[in-house]
Amino acid sequence: MADHVRWGILGAAKFARQHMGPAIHMGRRGRLAALATSSAEKAAPFAALAPGLVVHDSYEALLADPDIDAVYVPLPNHLHVEWTIKALEAGKHVLVEKPLAMSAPEFDAVIAKRDATGLLAAEAYMIVHHPQWQKAAQLYREGTIGKLVRVSAAFSYDNRVDTENIRNRPDTGGGAVPDIGVYIYGAARFVTGEEPSEILSAVVDRENGVDVWTHVTARFPSFHYTGVVSMRMAPWQEVVFHGEEGVMKLSAPFNAGVYGEARVVLQSRDLVETVHRFPADNHYVHQVEAFNATVLDRAEYPCPLEFSRGTQAMIDMVWAKEAG
Repeated sequence: MADHVRWGILGAAKFARQHMGPAIHMGRRGRLAALATSSAEKAAPFAALAPGLVVHDSYEALLADPDIDAVYVPLPNHLHVEWTIKALEAGKHVLVEKPLAMSAPEFDAVIAKRDATGLLAAEAYMIVHHPQWQKAAQLYREGTIGKLVRVSAAFSYDNRVDTENIRNRPDTGGGAVPDIGVYIYGAARFVTGEEPSEILSAVVDRENGVDVWTHVTARFPSFHYTGVVSMRMAPWQEVVFHGEEGVMKLSAPFNAGVYGEARVVLQSRDLVETVHRFPADNHYVHQVEAFNATVLDRAEYPCPLEFSRGTQAMIDMVWAKEAG
């Protein structure tokens, strides 16, 4: 392999065009080298971003390209496992959009293929690469807020008018929880290192077979959790860790730089606030650079598939609670 990772993207998804394509292009020790799409129109923005881009007319052709080291998979949710395994079998490292799978057991085949090939496969859970979240985890471990009592998380947007969006379609693995529940559940797990012991309640509103509003309460070994996700509410995102000695609040925790400035706000028992600001960090670029470092240097990847499987296991618990 060269001194950089040569990336290909399976499909010209809007998210890849707006966020991950530029991140791959900007990330140190990587280069956007190929795209798989049969649409010249969709390929044009990627070609403008990365001069010399090779455009393949099929996913299979890109996977067969010997000049590609890693692929990014932004396909609809229900295709993630299939194409991740195909990419690993083709000898490519894989970064696949979340959620990787529709249930926790589906992760096992991908983990087994990762281990058999010795390649890196990871879910694109970008927040753990952001210094905002790394700072939050550090402050928690240092006992800054004392004994944790409550975690509250919310993430919402409104896409009701976009009826053909894959998030609004059950056949493509849509729904608010698969799309953004991974953030509010995984965030609590990442900071605390704990797994849910029980889902106490799961109130779900569905339209056309997908969840559009879900409120969950859960018990973790040492704290209580409440979380709301919605695709039918005004945009909002916030996570609060409430302890006996203080409160830690994260603003713009999931779309830093788009929704607002990433901040960690600490409020002490005597109401004194300390603010940690992260105005310039791009978590997509950090994610790509961490991936490149793992591929090139065999560094430890910050978000292994086992962590992502744990978040999906919590989602599975939510669905089981809803079903009664």
